[in-house]
Amino acid sequence: MAPLPRLTRRAEFLRVAAARRKYVAPGLILQAAAGPGASPAEPVWRVGFTASRKVGNAVARNRAKRRLRAAASQLLPLLGREGHDYVLVARASTGTRVFEALLADVTAALGAAHRGLDRKAGEAS
Repeated sequence: MAPLPRLTRRAEFLRVAAARRKYVAPGLILQAAAGPGASPAEPVWRVGFTASRKVGNAVARNRAKRRLRAAASQLLPLLGREGHDYVLVARASTGTRVFEALLADVTAALGAAHRGLDRKAGEAS
C-alpha cells in the first residue's frame, strides 16, 4: 500500500485549523478544509495527525497516532475528497477505543465534514 499523502509543515496544520470545520467524535477530532489548490504535482487529498499531552505520555500519544494512521489508511482512499486536507486529532480514548468503533468515528466525522464543506460551498456560490 502506498503511503498516505501527508501534511508536514506547521503552517499546513494551522491553515486547516483556521478553516473552522471541526467534527468531534468519541475517538477523535477531525478538522477539514479545502486544499490550497489542486495541481497535478500535488496529491488529491492530504492528511495530518496530532496528539497533545492531554492524551497521555509519549507512548500513549504514539499509540493513538498509530491507530489514527491505520484508520485513515483504510478509509481515506475510499472517502477522502480531491483537493481537501484533513487533520485527525487524537483524544484520550483513541488509544483504547475498539478499532471498529474508531473506524465508525472516522467515517461519521468524514461524512459530517463533507456535508459542512458542501454547505459552505453552496453559500459561497
